[in-house]
Amino acid sequence: MNRIPSEETALKLLEKAGCSRKVVDHCRSVAAFAVEIAEACRAKGLNVSVDLVRAGALLHDIGRGKTHSIFHALVGADLAKESNMPESVVFIIERHVGSGITEDEAEKLGFPVRSYVPETLEERIVAYADKLIEGSNRIPVDAAVERFRKDGSIPRTSVQRLKQWHEELSSCRT
Repeated sequence: MNRIPSEETALKLLEKAGCSRKVVDHCRSVAAFAVEIAEACRAKGLNVSVDLVRAGALLHDIGRGKTHSIFHALVGADLAKESNMPESVVFIIERHVGSGITEDEAEKLGFPVRSYVPETLEERIVAYADKLIEGSNRIPVDAAVERFRKDGSIPRTSVQRLKQWHEELSSCRT
């Protein structure tokens, strides 16, 4: 394939990977919100691929068909590679957890040691939208920040990144 998958193809891949209806519904909700953000950013003159955001958001939790641990990002990235997804989709899947994972954090978690912090605008949009969708419902950024703060395993830098993304991406929507 090696091109950005259509919505139909992405949904078939989620099903093939064994994702539950709940996971698929979550992915659809994240995709709807992420596309809304991407379109607003494009309207403000930013260079963003709405198709990439849609596909990446739909597939961000594909690894949950195999595991619900934090490692679902790595499993999902492997599944995307096996399906010949473009690297841009693979990176969205791999880098969406938390608000990114630094090299030091990766080592502590048992990930291959490298940065998993979203780099592109598309990666940030999907990771941000994912943090503001709980199940299939949008939550305010304050609720997401509070959830991060209460989880003792999430570093303070992740909370700061989420706040930065909120400032960056909210400016597109005003």
